[in-house]
Amino acid sequence: MVDTPWLKARGIDSKSIHNYVARGWLERVVRGVYRRPLPAGVPGDDDESWAIPLLSLQWLMKYAVHLGGESALDMGGYAHYLRLGGRSRVHFYGEVPSWLKRLPVQTEIVVHRRALFGDDPLGIDDTALGTAGTQPMLNMYRWPLRTSSPERAILEALDELPRSTTFETLDKVFEGLVSLRPGRLTALLQVCRSVKVRRLFFVFADRHRHAWRKHLDTSGIDFGSGPRALVEGGRVHPTYRIYVPEAFLPGTPQAVDGDA
Repeated sequence: MVDTPWLKARGIDSKSIHNYVARGWLERVVRGVYRRPLPAGVPGDDDESWAIPLLSLQWLMKYAVHLGGESALDMGGYAHYLRLGGRSRVHFYGEVPSWLKRLPVQTEIVVHRRALFGDDPLGIDDTALGTAGTQPMLNMYRWPLRTSSPERAILEALDELPRSTTFETLDKVFEGLVSLRPGRLTALLQVCRSVKVRRLFFVFADRHRHAWRKHLDTSGIDFGSGPRALVEGGRVHPTYRIYVPEAFLPGTPQAVDGDA
């Protein structure tokens, strides 16, 4: 999938684009966006997949954009329960063209700026499609998907608290984060630009006490100063000075599956 500027940069003018479409060499997806026709016999189910435009943005049109946050956690198998009803969402982080929102995809594409880490690509990995567990239909594509590693993705997800996710949801995610890499986590926490995210991360990390927690080097991490208001009616965490629901204070028993 490519757009008109990409084609024109390769010497294909508007008249030629029109002729290519008329001859069946190109298909128009939406105005200004084209692709080669699918080979005969290949089902067209992928027409509504978010991964095809994302791969095209990353590898053909060279946009600085990646799959991140809850979506990267979902792809890694950590958060398949995040969306149980309603229209599903997928989270893109970075630069995207304006036509992206006009594509006929069933999934809601939510675009975030890369403000949390700026232009630092630390923690963005190439994930081979077909091995990630949630997109078997994409095996025909040989390009890997640029995706946040679990260490970066959980920080991106925490940045969405409490706007578009909940403490309870991310608490469930943290239960499964048993194999994070402390070296990468430390580096990401050092370059992370949000005091809120750094404090929240350690609220959850201390709560779950995974083995990697004791290997985190906090000496170079800036926790800021003064309390941070986050949750209306919450209580201030005694260690990290951020307002959280009372259930997330130290010493509060954690609910187990089946508790009501």
